[in-house]
Amino acid sequence: MKTTISTKGQVTIPKHLRDRLGLRPGTALEFSEENGRLVARKAETDRDPVAAVTGILNSLDVDTYLEETRGPAE
Repeated sequence: MKTTISTKGQVTIPKHLRDRLGLRPGTALEFSEENGRLVARKAETDRDPVAAVTGILNSLDVDTYLEETRGPAE
């Protein structure tokens, strides 16, 4: 796959690669040069561990969950 550098020095990472690598808006990348190649890696961040997992599960309806685990309310 090929992309072009914009006049601002920006490139677009193809969607299938962003999805496969878990690159989301706001993901920090580190760039380096290795043997004449440009290499991008996800940057290590000091993210809050709770914030890192917030929103990764499907939403949960508490009433439905309680009914499924305890039975119907009396």
